[in-house]
Amino acid sequence: MADPLTIAVLGLGEAGSVIAGDLTAAGARVLGYDPASREAPPAVEIADEATDAAAAADVVLSVNSAAVAVEVAEAIAPVLGPERLFADLNTAAPALKRAVAAAVEPHGASFADVALMAPVPDWGVRTPALVSGSGAERFAAIFSGFGMPVKPVGREPGAAAARKLARSVFMKGQAAAIGEALAAAERLGCEEWLYSDIEATLTAADSRLLRRLVEGSRLHAARRVEEMAAAVAMLEELGVEPHVASASEAWLRLVVRSGVAG
Repeated sequence: MADPLTIAVLGLGEAGSVIAGDLTAAGARVLGYDPASREAPPAVEIADEATDAAAAADVVLSVNSAAVAVEVAEAIAPVLGPERLFADLNTAAPALKRAVAAAVEPHGASFADVALMAPVPDWGVRTPALVSGSGAERFAAIFSGFGMPVKPVGREPGAAAARKLARSVFMKGQAAAIGEALAAAERLGCEEWLYSDIEATLTAADSRLLRRLVEGSRLHAARRVEEMAAAVAMLEELGVEPHVASASEAWLRLVVRSGVAG
């Protein structure tokens, strides 16, 4: 019987712990390391140093933070070599992913830029993901076996991260817009009404709404500039900082200047 795959999980915070626990439950041997904690899910073996975990692993998952991603990669790179796979699961800019790849690949390891596309605490190792880099296909082959829906998107480090961040502009921007609108509605005494209206809009959303948002902004940008200027003025009068409304007005003015608007 073949030995189980050995996976090092560097970073045992919320995401890393859930993934590590799921991997052990699926039959992998998991070595964990986190400088801030020695706590880990059952069956995860805690290493004294990150290099100890990485040196004994077939696959290394970096699940810490973008702030230390390059530092972690540089620290363990010397113990990596051919046949090893280093995967960075942190949310970071494409340039940082390229820097991580540049730290590990000269030592012979392949690199996977992994973009997790849903909340890890909800999905664990089955979190849908995009992956790019020299190790993309290998990562997909290994982790699809653990139930992760993985889509390779090319061999360029940072390609997966770029797609996730482009989506984040929409997802986090939408959250910011909702928050700003509800803050205004609270001052106006109609927060419950607006919350219900937004909920109904999102519940009924389909491809027609997306086309209307995209095409309507181009066709009616000039009129919508005036609408958003009025919204900005109202928010300022209410004492709500118009971050999103001002950005929307500025974007619509850019559409008008570009000549795209009808």
